[in-house]
Amino acid sequence: MRHEAHTQHGQHSPHHGPHHDGAPGAVSWSMAARATLHCLTGCAIGEILGMVIGTALGWGNIPTTVMAIALAFAFGYSLTLRSILRAGIGFKAAFRVALAADTLSIAVMELIDNGVIAVWPSAMNAQLADVLFWASLALSLALAFTVTTPVNKWMIGRGKGHAVVHQYHH
Repeated sequence: MRHEAHTQHGQHSPHHGPHHDGAPGAVSWSMAARATLHCLTGCAIGEILGMVIGTALGWGNIPTTVMAIALAFAFGYSLTLRSILRAGIGFKAAFRVALAADTLSIAVMELIDNGVIAVWPSAMNAQLADVLFWASLALSLALAFTVTTPVNKWMIGRGKGHAVVHQYHH
């Protein structure tokens, strides 16, 4: 999205970046939450798919977790990539934007999400039919969202993360 900023001389100059609520660098919590929710969606799809596949195939905790993390990154990036490609950006440039926009956010989210599962008693051994499997996953994703939202607010306020993506939205 392109915004016009006034210069000291009353002329307009293009400004790429997030919509600011007030002073330059100010980012609303709702904007940060929307960016985090976007990230959470991709992470949750990848995490759940990875855990379901690994658990259904009888894999151990380590390979299942590695696959879930890899799929979380893949789905997180692909959601951002899809929206950037829709704006008419070439694949190579769009891929670079997706990496810049989502890497830190997904990494923090995955660290929190998998950390909670790892330290929750018996969560790593829960099966798909167990309430503990779904309850621990839901709580870990909610906690990851809570921790990652301030990270995204900080990044967007500095023109990083999802601020980079916003210039491509029409």
